[in-house]
Amino acid sequence: MVRWRCRTAAMTAGLLTLVSSVLPAASGPAAGAAPVPLTELTVVSEQVAFGLQRPVAITGLPDGRMLIAEKDGTVRSYHPDTGLAAEPVLDLTARIDTSDNERGLLGITPAPDFVRTGMLYVSYTSLPAGALTLARLPIGAPDRLQVLLTQEHAEYGNHNGGQVAFGRDGYLYWSTGDGGHANDPFKSGQDLGTLLGKIVRIDVGRACGAKPYCVPAGNPFVRKPGARPEIWLYGLRNPWRFSVDVDNSLWIGDVGQGLIEEVNHIRPWQGGANLGWSCKEGTPVFDPDQCRPGVRYVDPVFEYEHFMTESCSVTGGVVYRGSRTPEARGVYIASDYCSTLAFAVRPQAGGGYESATIGRFPTQPTAFGVDVQGELYVLSDLPGFLSRVRFERVPPPAGRI
Repeated sequence: MVRWRCRTAAMTAGLLTLVSSVLPAASGPAAGAAPVPLTELTVVSEQVAFGLQRPVAITGLPDGRMLIAEKDGTVRSYHPDTGLAAEPVLDLTARIDTSDNERGLLGITPAPDFVRTGMLYVSYTSLPAGALTLARLPIGAPDRLQVLLTQEHAEYGNHNGGQVAFGRDGYLYWSTGDGGHANDPFKSGQDLGTLLGKIVRIDVGRACGAKPYCVPAGNPFVRKPGARPEIWLYGLRNPWRFSVDVDNSLWIGDVGQGLIEEVNHIRPWQGGANLGWSCKEGTPVFDPDQCRPGVRYVDPVFEYEHFMTESCSVTGGVVYRGSRTPEARGVYIASDYCSTLAFAVRPQAGGGYESATIGRFPTQPTAFGVDVQGELYVLSDLPGFLSRVRFERVPPPAGRI
């Protein structure tokens, strides 16, 4: 796209099986080499597949394959040993509204028990009016698609969010944009009565009443009058890409209005956090009328300037947990759709975060994913290719001992 701007016990056991098959057991640098300063790392990308049509989301499977969602509604399969399969493994084009640059098939993730069920969860903008839609279906049976949750989004085509991922808690997380256009026209970010501008958390392992899912009892707004109980986090503008780390924390890339792009890191105990939009854009105040006295806003852990720079739209990434470069384990990697800069962010042992720019990715990065070994991949939009990413050590800056 030109730019992505304007529980059952069985389920939990299945999730742990899936996660353990996709990520190494080691949870930090202590399990391997000692961490190095971020400035001594750089990213190197190697193109491994091409011929994709606007690839926008990627997820790994336990059998080593990676599924790549294309904007028009098709899903392609890639395996490091055999390459990109010629034919789609799933075709949802008949259901997808692609009438705007940012509408389409937006997210895909396997169920925790995928090995047994072959079930996928997808998010997309649906025909006829672009409603944000969360659904599930077996990988080879599009006719068995079941819609779980929708949010009306008819007025504007941009700001759809669209990431979908399972947490270590077994619940499904889904991101939505604020409704589109600019300046938060519906004031959705701070409105708990709508799912727009939120991250949702639901239990898809059970059905409650007429709903094909349940709301976890621990969701922060379950008992708040007028609030949607599915909401986990609010105050977001367009959380196009987020990821879940091994500690069940969320790393969220939230696309800014025109001044600041931001990355948020939300721990499991921070359910109900208000990330600020549209009172704030990053740390600066954006719309004072949307700010409320006594409200606590959670600031980003990393932000960078958008205005009058080569950057335009943050592409949220993942925390590296692979084994190929132990020195980089625990580093969060993200980029920008226009500048392609590689941003590295890492929590510090004593609190706070360190960050550095450690190179560039290929043109127009839309999404990051990891394979069964936890190694990193990145998609490029209009060129339509997939690249494998590795880290390399570089000499420390001159004068450093």
